[in-house]
Amino acid sequence: MSLFALRSRCVTVARQSCRISTSSIIRAPDELPKPPRPIDDSTSALDYKRSLRTRPPPLPVSDVPRARTAEEAVTNILYNTPPPNLQPFKKHILNCLVQNEPGVLSRVSGILAGRGFNIDSLVVCRTEIRDLSRMSIVISGQDSVVEQARRQLEDLVPVWAVLDYTDTNVISRELLLVKVSILGPEYLEDQFVGGPSHEPRRGTPAQEPASKLEKETLLAQNFERSGHLDQAQPAHGSSPAQSHAHAHTHTQVPLTASEALRLKHQHLQSISALALQFGGKVVDVSDNSVIVELAAKTSRVNAFLSLVKPFGILESARTGLMAMPRTPLARSLDENDDIMDENGVIDASLLPPG
Repeated sequence: MSLFALRSRCVTVARQSCRISTSSIIRAPDELPKPPRPIDDSTSALDYKRSLRTRPPPLPVSDVPRARTAEEAVTNILYNTPPPNLQPFKKHILNCLVQNEPGVLSRVSGILAGRGFNIDSLVVCRTEIRDLSRMSIVISGQDSVVEQARRQLEDLVPVWAVLDYTDTNVISRELLLVKVSILGPEYLEDQFVGGPSHEPRRGTPAQEPASKLEKETLLAQNFERSGHLDQAQPAHGSSPAQSHAHAHTHTQVPLTASEALRLKHQHLQSISALALQFGGKVVDVSDNSVIVELAAKTSRVNAFLSLVKPFGILESARTGLMAMPRTPLARSLDENDDIMDENGVIDASLLPPG
C-alpha cells in the first residue's frame, strides 16, 4: 500500500507540473513587446514648476456688494473701462522646452491659434536629452498679449519652460534651399511645364500641318526665310504696326548648342558668386537648374531670394528661425574701461589735451 500511495503521489505532482508548463506556454504570446519606458513622464514638468513657483496669498473675503443703480452702472462703463492697447506689434521669439511625447505640438499650436496668433515659423526637434524637445516659435503681436500667451503655454502639463528671446542678445539662423534656373527668366514658364526635370517645354505645342500641301508650303517658306535673313529687319520707313506684323510672320531663331552652353555657364557663375558672397554654397548642379544652400539670418535670406529672383526661382524651402542666446564674456577691468562710467559717459578730465 505504501508503494501504491507513493506512486500515485508522483503521478499527481507530474500532472501539476505539466499544467503549469502548459499554462506558461499558452500565456507567453499575450506578452507583446513594449517600447522602453521613458526616463521621465509628463508630470515631471509639473513637479519642476511646482518646486519653483510661490503661491500668492489668498484674496481677502469681502461682504456681498450692494445693488448699484443704473446711473452708477453707466458711469462705470463710460469712465472706468480701460483704454485700448496701443502697444505696437513686433516680432517675438518664443523658446519652449517640452516633454518629448505625442500631442504636444497640437496643444501648443492650439493655444496660439485660440488667441488669434499666426505662427510665422515653427522649428521643433529633440535635444541631447531623449525626453526633452525644443520649440522655436516666431509670432507677431503686442507685448502684453504675447506675455499672456507665454504664461498660458507654461501652464500646460508637458511644458517645462517658455522663454521670450525678443529683447535678448541671441544668435538666430535660418536654413534655405532654393532651386534656381540657369537658362534665364525667358524659359521659366517653359520649365514649369517640363515636370520634375524642369526640361523647357511649350505649354501648347505647335500644331502640325494637316495636309501635304501645307507641309510643302511651310517648308518652302522656311527655306526662303533662311536665304534672306536681312529681310527680318524692318525697313526704316515702315510704320510700327507694319514692323510688328512683320515680326509675327517670322519665327524666332533658336539658340545654337554653343550659345546655350555659354548662357548656362554665365548664369551658373553669377549664381555661385552671389551664394559665395552670402556664405552659401551650390549643393546640386543639373542641366537646367542649380540648388543653393544658405544658412543665415532671416533678413539675409530674404535679400538673397530677392537677388536670385531675376534668374528664375523654381522651388524654395525654408526651415524657420532657430535662436540661441549668446554667452557673455567674463572680461577684466583694464585702463580703457576706467574711462567710461556705468552710464557710458566719457569723463572729459581723463582725455588728453587738445
